[in-house]
Amino acid sequence: MCEKTSSSRPRAMISRSALAAASAAAVDAGGRVADLRRDAWGHGVLAVAQAVVAAGAAAVRVDNADEAEALALEGIEAVTAGAPDIDPFLLYGLPDAEGALRTAPIMRLVGRVLSTKPLAAGDAVSYGYTHRATHDTTAALITGGYAQGIVRALGNAAHVEIEGVQRPIIGRVAMDVCVIDLQGSAAATGAEATYFGGRGPAAPGLARWSSVTGLTIAELVTVAGAHSERGWEA
Repeated sequence: MCEKTSSSRPRAMISRSALAAASAAAVDAGGRVADLRRDAWGHGVLAVAQAVVAAGAAAVRVDNADEAEALALEGIEAVTAGAPDIDPFLLYGLPDAEGALRTAPIMRLVGRVLSTKPLAAGDAVSYGYTHRATHDTTAALITGGYAQGIVRALGNAAHVEIEGVQRPIIGRVAMDVCVIDLQGSAAATGAEATYFGGRGPAAPGLARWSSVTGLTIAELVTVAGAHSERGWEA
């Protein structure tokens, strides 16, 4: 199965309803200043700033004076110093280390199926052949690789959600794509593959990513959001 593709990057889909609900919950839980550094943890500064201020936050913390000035033009108080005190895990809908979610994830990281291919028992996939099929199955090549924050360590250790079911990533994660074992199911070309977030079984997926990679959930979501195409959904 070819590992090279000129396909588009994964999409970081931001839920408008989850953003509004999480902002309200985070402000109600206490604090006055929200942490919007690193492009609001990869979620987009302006949209998150508007939502959290509408929910009652007094100000937002950003990285630099240019961002603060841009938000001032929107009537939003922004600061570049001091410790934010609004819980970011509530604000962004992020899981704790055990995968528990107190608010719905704002971001859903989504790839798409580029192609599928039958694998016979014994067939290997991806660089170095770290995975060999133990039985006949079908594999899907999907967008998203280590260049977009799908960390290499997730190969053979994490899952993506396709049509509501978690399917394992098999073999090494390549630069722009990875391979999924469909486990006897079919997937149409162009079908969505959710890495984390949303309302299905992938919602708390960042907890597994953190456990596998040793990186924090904050680091993982920020890098993935920064290297994906941003879109919006309900």
